[in-house]
Amino acid sequence: MNRRDVLGVLGAAGVAGYAPAAAAAAEPGAAAGEVVLGQSAIITGPLGAPIKALNAGAQMAFDAVNAQGGVHGRRIRVVTLDDELAPPKAVENYRKLLDERGVVAMFGCVGSGTTAAAAKLLQDHGCASVGGFAVADSARAKAAGHAFFVRASTGREAEVLVRQLDTIGITRIAVAHLDNPGGAEALALVTKAMTSMGAKPIASGGLKGDGSNVDQLGKDLAAQQPQAVIMYLAGRGPADLMSAMRKAGSNPMFYGMSIVAGEVVAKMLGEKARGLAIAQVVPYPWSSVDPDLQAYHRALQQAKVEPSYYSAEGWLNAQVMIEGLRRAGRELTRARLLAVMRTLKMRLAGVDLDFNAGNIAASRFVELVQVRYDGKFVR
Repeated sequence: MNRRDVLGVLGAAGVAGYAPAAAAAAEPGAAAGEVVLGQSAIITGPLGAPIKALNAGAQMAFDAVNAQGGVHGRRIRVVTLDDELAPPKAVENYRKLLDERGVVAMFGCVGSGTTAAAAKLLQDHGCASVGGFAVADSARAKAAGHAFFVRASTGREAEVLVRQLDTIGITRIAVAHLDNPGGAEALALVTKAMTSMGAKPIASGGLKGDGSNVDQLGKDLAAQQPQAVIMYLAGRGPADLMSAMRKAGSNPMFYGMSIVAGEVVAKMLGEKARGLAIAQVVPYPWSSVDPDLQAYHRALQQAKVEPSYYSAEGWLNAQVMIEGLRRAGRELTRARLLAVMRTLKMRLAGVDLDFNAGNIAASRFVELVQVRYDGKFVR
């Protein structure tokens, strides 16, 4: 990436006195020839599938820059530890990565409870965490100033979805969410967005992690005869709920927040997936116009894989990480990188990003796309 924002460069220059060269050389993760990043995430089971796709996209970006000699002569390496989305395990992983593996920053960490639990470790170690995924707004706030999120907030997604439904005259809206704290927060944010427009959900319900109550949830929501259902569901949950509601005699419009995997729904429902709309927080990965996405496509061609929202998000997160490392300069330390991230502004894939330390999201970009029966997305 050749762009440089003047404010970002000045921010990097302003921290040049943070540590002398000797201290920088001794700082963990900034060894000669290599910079080590740490990731704590769920990478096993059904919930790990999208994370593997995110990681694959990021690795393509890191491989590309490593092939050119790395950043300031250092190749980028990511050490990933599975936390199974369990906060105690995540805290253990963060400690191991920060203290034993000596990472210079965290990258691509996943989950709300895990992020909130590890926030104090980031603060105590003066460490940045870049490009988190599936992190609720409240957890982002706890890590503010140390965790830097590229994707728009859940609250922003809720605003866009509710505004769209209001624009087309839909007033009877139900909400289906994960039966966990993140799902409860998503419901609260949708409710807040509707309240600002003088409305409220006519029904809502949580889907258990094992999906065991999907039929009952479908019946309960169908009984209220919603015109549309907003879903904050993962894995096969959206497809199962859509089937359950139709079985119960209801055929509303379905809208998903970005957590909904349209490809999975299409694979499970085929033609019956047609019409599902999803709020995406990543620019359309199939675009061949933007230079950043053109670079993404070249990497895909080399890897012989197809574009997807998950891999595109991983790629873009990695570009932010790479830019932060570039602006931190040759004398890399955790403190230098953290200071750079707190002032970083850049434009990426046509989206303006502002990582001001008080923000819980660098981007406000949200775009609604529809899912075709074959799993493709159309704008």
